[in-house]
Amino acid sequence: MRRREFITLLGGAAASWPIAARAQQPGRIYRIGLLVGAQDSSVMAPGYPAFREELRKRGFIDGRNLIVEARSNRQESQRLFTDAADLVRSNVDLIVAVGPEVALKAVLAASRTIPIVMWAGNFDPIEHGYVQSLARPGGNVTGVFTRQPELAAKQVELLKETFPERTRVTVVWDALSTDQLRGTEDVAKSLHLNLRPLKLENPPYDIEAAFRRVVESDPQMLLVLSSPLFGPHHKEIAEQTIRHRLPAMFMFKNFVVEGGLISYGPHVPASFRRVADYVAKILNGTKPDELPVEQPTRFELVVNLKTAKAIGIELPTSLLLRADEVIE
Repeated sequence: MRRREFITLLGGAAASWPIAARAQQPGRIYRIGLLVGAQDSSVMAPGYPAFREELRKRGFIDGRNLIVEARSNRQESQRLFTDAADLVRSNVDLIVAVGPEVALKAVLAASRTIPIVMWAGNFDPIEHGYVQSLARPGGNVTGVFTRQPELAAKQVELLKETFPERTRVTVVWDALSTDQLRGTEDVAKSLHLNLRPLKLENPPYDIEAAFRRVVESDPQMLLVLSSPLFGPHHKEIAEQTIRHRLPAMFMFKNFVVEGGLISYGPHVPASFRRVADYVAKILNGTKPDELPVEQPTRFELVVNLKTAKAIGIELPTSLLLRADEVIE
């Protein structure tokens, strides 16, 4: 278990008051829990400063009137459910659940009444029944929904636009990215692409062995779907794509910084700011079911031109002009 407590001071205001009565009060110390990826992870690390800064803007300041206790969502399921229950028993005012479905499941298993702010990444919270709709979530859950299945479909489209003559795409996925894989299937068929799914199992993953299987599938393009269990291997995954001269697409920029070719996905700091906005509104007395679920409005396309040269491909000018960042 990874546990990091930003602040260790706890004030004595009653955490059991009704949500509507909990407008921010002078002298009160608020307590929130986080189920997130490791704060030193290359994917999520840029988001934490933005999260804390946004809360400060809204009057919730670490060490003055706010305690934030973080637990990692990168652990086996039973431990995650135990951590969520511990947070609920510690009388936090709300819990933020970031990323995979299991994080939200763990919190809901511990409490059906505590306010939950999600950043739903690897699953569809409407399809899975956690909220009724985007406009009217109902219950005690609200937050941000990235629509990663739709993003995965967009990534397939970008690969086809970039390499119009290529038809074979190997997709690396795992149990936490199942919804994303489904999102790629229809668009691949419409674009006449031969989609070859390759599932990784039994984490921590053996990346070198996985890429031997990737190469055996004879891909012309590679799509690595987003999973918290891929994050710790981002550098090795990027290195393998260069070693095997594979034009690869990812969701997060950190893979491209390490040598992957292209990424397209949500801007992490901007999404964490939206999560912080939900937290502040709820701590100020708004009920979760009064806050519609939002979708990210800021995405980034990142291209590694150095990698393109290293693996011997030429990227179209149209892609480079659209890119938010080109690494040279």
